[in-house]
Amino acid sequence: MTDLAAEPARDLAAELRGAVRGEVAFDVTSRALTTMDASNYRRVPLGVVAPRDADDVAAVLGVCRARGVPVVPRGGGTSIAGQATGTGVVLDFTRHMNRVLEIDPGARTAVVQPGLVLDRLQEAAAPHGLRFGPDPSTHGRCTLGGMIGNNSCGAHSVAWGTTADNVRELDVVTARGERLRPGPDWTGAPEGLRDLVAGELALLRTGFPELPRRISGYALDALLPERGADVARFLCGSEGTLGLLTQAVVRLVEDPPARALAVLGYPDESAAADAAAGLLPYRPLTVEGMAADLVPVAAGLPRGGAWLFVETGGESAAEARARAEAIVRAADVDSLVVTEPGGQRALWRVREDASGTATRTRDGSEAWPGWEDCAVPPARLGAYLRDFRALLAAHGLHGTPYGHFGDGCIHVRIDFDLLTEPGIGRFRRFSEEIADLVVAHGGSLSGEHGDGQARAELLPKMYGARLVGLFERAKDVWDPDGLLNPGMLVRPAPLDTNLRFAVLPREPVPVAFGYPDDGGDFSAAVRRCVGVAKCRTTTAAGASVMCPSFRATGEEAHSTRGRARLLHEMLAGEAGGVVTDGWRSTEVRDALDLCLSCKGCRSDCPVEVDMATYKAEFLHHHYAGRRRPAAHYALGLLPVWLRWAARTRTASVVNALAAVRPLARVAKRAAGIAPERDVPRLAGRTFSGWWRRRRPSPAGGGDLVVLWPDTFTEHFSPSVGRAAVRVLEAAGLRVALPPTLHLAAPPVGGGRSATLNPLAVLRGRGKVCCGLTYVSTGQLDRARAVLRRTLDLMEPVLRASVPVVVLEPSCAAALRSDLPELLHDDPRAARLAAAVVTFAEVLERYAPDWTPPAVDRPVAGQTHCHQHAVLGDAADRRLREAAGLTGDLSGGCCGLAGNFGFEKGHYQVSVACAEDQLLPAVREAAEGTVVLADGFSCRTQLEQVAGVRGRHLAEVLAQALGPDGDGDAGGGDAGGGDADGGAHGDGRAW
Repeated sequence: MTDLAAEPARDLAAELRGAVRGEVAFDVTSRALTTMDASNYRRVPLGVVAPRDADDVAAVLGVCRARGVPVVPRGGGTSIAGQATGTGVVLDFTRHMNRVLEIDPGARTAVVQPGLVLDRLQEAAAPHGLRFGPDPSTHGRCTLGGMIGNNSCGAHSVAWGTTADNVRELDVVTARGERLRPGPDWTGAPEGLRDLVAGELALLRTGFPELPRRISGYALDALLPERGADVARFLCGSEGTLGLLTQAVVRLVEDPPARALAVLGYPDESAAADAAAGLLPYRPLTVEGMAADLVPVAAGLPRGGAWLFVETGGESAAEARARAEAIVRAADVDSLVVTEPGGQRALWRVREDASGTATRTRDGSEAWPGWEDCAVPPARLGAYLRDFRALLAAHGLHGTPYGHFGDGCIHVRIDFDLLTEPGIGRFRRFSEEIADLVVAHGGSLSGEHGDGQARAELLPKMYGARLVGLFERAKDVWDPDGLLNPGMLVRPAPLDTNLRFAVLPREPVPVAFGYPDDGGDFSAAVRRCVGVAKCRTTTAAGASVMCPSFRATGEEAHSTRGRARLLHEMLAGEAGGVVTDGWRSTEVRDALDLCLSCKGCRSDCPVEVDMATYKAEFLHHHYAGRRRPAAHYALGLLPVWLRWAARTRTASVVNALAAVRPLARVAKRAAGIAPERDVPRLAGRTFSGWWRRRRPSPAGGGDLVVLWPDTFTEHFSPSVGRAAVRVLEAAGLRVALPPTLHLAAPPVGGGRSATLNPLAVLRGRGKVCCGLTYVSTGQLDRARAVLRRTLDLMEPVLRASVPVVVLEPSCAAALRSDLPELLHDDPRAARLAAAVVTFAEVLERYAPDWTPPAVDRPVAGQTHCHQHAVLGDAADRRLREAAGLTGDLSGGCCGLAGNFGFEKGHYQVSVACAEDQLLPAVREAAEGTVVLADGFSCRTQLEQVAGVRGRHLAEVLAQALGPDGDGDAGGGDAGGGDADGGAHGDGRAW
């Protein structure tokens, strides 16, 4: 690792700052964020420059050339062969050089900058009925510069070819500062290139295999006179080793107005591969293959162990369907034709997420790239896959192929052991043998992602020493100083060096959470992030949540991947990591500071990175034995303060003081609360207080359920609890609250009665709590103590196997996920987690014959992020439908996210998150729309930012039931105080 305190590094940074207008960052965070891409490799750069234009690019090259410092271009950082990593200066094109400069519908071209994300080009071209043909599964975050550098392809290459097939002209700056505009007929060729080709015409005409996905090596055959001597096409796939792209003219294609998707079922992926080439004469848009290991059980696909996704297009839906049905008839297998756009999107998401889901084998083992995208002639794909499976078995390895079967290209991640010397040795041996197998089938070592470091060492097996030597001579023509992305494609580093895991600790580090899916190893949990960067998408699709802080800031450090990179470097520490102060790291702390703990990554990340848990873990260690931020005491200990206010009957006093603005400002400053926030009003009477004084309902014959009085329902929104009681009882269920006494013996009746056993021995008194506020602020020792007390109180409920209804989604998620992971040594934790049900789930499971009242109104709002990520909302959707509540809720996160939006310095990001999906959905709602918000944070954000009152689904249904008959129902959340201590004495509590 380079010592940044060294004089040369400081001088380089200073000289770059004087030479460019863009940002120059040699700090720990910027370097840590760019040590890796989506490959197995890791290199530590000296620094990062974000150029503003071509002049900045030329200036960086001038400074680095004079100092002999390598330069590495980087787009979305999703490369899988290691070509977006380097030890010199990394150029980040995504920050400034990221625009569509021109769309010419008549010529069907677009002028783009290298840092432009593909989806932004598609959005700009769509109004003209056009699109860019190649579309990798990372289309929401990969850049045009990266696609040109790798000659990317995507699912539609059978129809529209590779990126090289869709490039007209490039603007590049060479390593020595020459500005060229490569195109056909030797346009923009550097001196010496034409003579190099003229001397090797015979070799170039015979040395390259003919197949649609030949990406490996330099495309020198594009310079043959019979192929138009196209210098731009030759540069595609050169991986930033020949020149730096500053602008490109790309071809656009007509986007079919209608599409249909035929899904064909086969016994296994080899059978699917055998069939794929036979479908090409029908001119489909895609022929994609997937095996069962990568498909969710509920995907609803035809019978089979593997499937082909075959997309067709047409001028009308009928034409597209007719073409799909013709393919179905030709295939003669179990099939499904999907024409509804939403259904097609859902199926394509399964395919696109495979780049992440493939990183875990069926038994949960880690799987890695390296032989991610070999390609063979399509007609040989079935035979190749059978030989590939046999080779895996011979090495004791496992992997599930998927990918672009119509082009003979498969993707696969394999459970290599890249942590030990024997495992790395097997990785090398397998790599050498699979290269021989690919060549034997007439294939290319890379069919989409490029050679980088992963495969370049083996290119002599494919091309022979003479042609690889010609590649090296071509590199020298363009880059005689070896400045651009050295170690890639030519003169490569060995494929088993620079592995990203080499610096990680070999023994698990002591942690608080159990990490059950990662063998209790925090390093393994962090390794989950393989860099596919789904968290870097700038728009959330449908109900997805991840990653709201990245969408608000656009900063890599505030993406799930960026935070995982910093944690990786922290774990590496003194062994070579960029972050060397461990759990005390301020860089990691600052990156995690804007993590909303929304848990969106837990479900939306293809590899289920759980950054909310990692953040809690880090804060626990970071502040161990140290003073915490004021907000951790004010908001983390919120249940304590609220119980004190209830016991002392001072809610009205607190509300009155909070209404005095000067006092409120002082209090917020002292508590670390954002000055822009209003302090929510405390309820005059707690939910438990109301419960003790309500008239007992007649005992029914329905199931007994325990209603959890979470902190927010208890002290801020008792109306939600009252409404839930009313609906649950209307559905025929018997409701009880959790015990406030710790008993040595269970209640009478085995827990089916809601009365206390007078012979039970009192062992303690307390209140249940999910520990959410302690977990979110990283006070994990306190969280454990609170949760153990809760388990003690809940023992009678657990013995009786009674469902526990939790109204606040964040509290339900804490009990479902955080509780068993934090108290992994207490079997009661898993039992309580399994007992937790949402409001909709309890009605569906325990009152299946109940019909909800008809509301018959449209809804708007947002599915709670924790419900989306941990709990699921299928039961809620069915309940809304049964009640006549029409429409879908948006995704994303409200931005308040418990303590996050209240903390000082978070207000702007909090509001930006709300503006992403929630607030636009509410503003655009028609008059009479019910605004649903089951979370207290969501309702608070709506009220404080938009002046809109959101309601819990229980409140909406309770109102539709008609007048309550209980004098206290429907109001009374504010006003006079009510003591909240002691056991519930009305015969309806445990």
